[in-house]
Amino acid sequence: MTPPPGWYPDPHAPHLQRWWDGTAWTEHRHAPEAPADPVPPPPDGGAGRTRAVAVTTAGAVLVAAIVTAAVALDGDGGGTDPRTAPTATSPAAPATNGAPEPTPETSASEPSADDPAVVEDQLNGVTFPLLDGWVRPQHIAQDDVVMTTDGTYDCPGGVGLCRHGLVFSRTVTENDEKSPEALAKADIEDAADEAYDRDRLGRELYGGIESHRAVKSGPVAVAGRAGYFVRWRVHTAEGPGGYVQSLVFPSSVGTESPVLVRYVFDAGEDGPPLADMDRITKGIRPFGDADTGGGVGSSIGPSD
Repeated sequence: MTPPPGWYPDPHAPHLQRWWDGTAWTEHRHAPEAPADPVPPPPDGGAGRTRAVAVTTAGAVLVAAIVTAAVALDGDGGGTDPRTAPTATSPAAPATNGAPEPTPETSASEPSADDPAVVEDQLNGVTFPLLDGWVRPQHIAQDDVVMTTDGTYDCPGGVGLCRHGLVFSRTVTENDEKSPEALAKADIEDAADEAYDRDRLGRELYGGIESHRAVKSGPVAVAGRAGYFVRWRVHTAEGPGGYVQSLVFPSSVGTESPVLVRYVFDAGEDGPPLADMDRITKGIRPFGDADTGGGVGSSIGPSD
């Protein structure tokens, strides 16, 4: 959008005012204290009317040229004149005809969906921090994946391709249970089986699960709400195995159905740092509230 016709500081001589006709600068100038006609006549009579017709018939081209500050020849062909529209950031001098001044436009500075450090879960109204080594999901067959580690490798079981880390986000709707603790404890076994036992095609990508042990659990603040997590260490027949975690917390949108976040981290030197589970949890934010974080606080510590 370009400013309406009016007197504005001359881009070539800021101590003067120059008439902007809504599409281009004219040759009419005056000192700020000197009176001026409210609407000056075209500088070249019939030529001005001809230019108005040209603007009408080729409006899209001229407006694009104005917005991009293209340099075009002036009316008499005697040089060049930047056809840059008056900028909203430059203070406009008071109009002498009593018309209101153009209102400067403001732009929002809040993070958007295009922020490379944030992944959005629009269904549950939260964002996840995209840590170093993590990427948005691409070519993923599993549902509800919000991020993965970068790259793939041949699964230890000799079939398929695996990833060293995955994070899932789901809405709990299949039962009436609302307790984050009860839901997290009920989900952890399914999370381990889906991650390290058999995939949807029945393949044992890691040779199957041999054993597991609980390594951590407890209440945790997530996006300003009270949640609960359970973490297992899983040992597999092939490969180093890994860690799975089920995290549940109440959603702040819609029916406030519980949100289930699953973490799957390979163990061993190639797996992501286990601390990333806590860092991701701490960085979960509700939409529009970048200051509402989470993490295990001093008043709600985890139990091993």
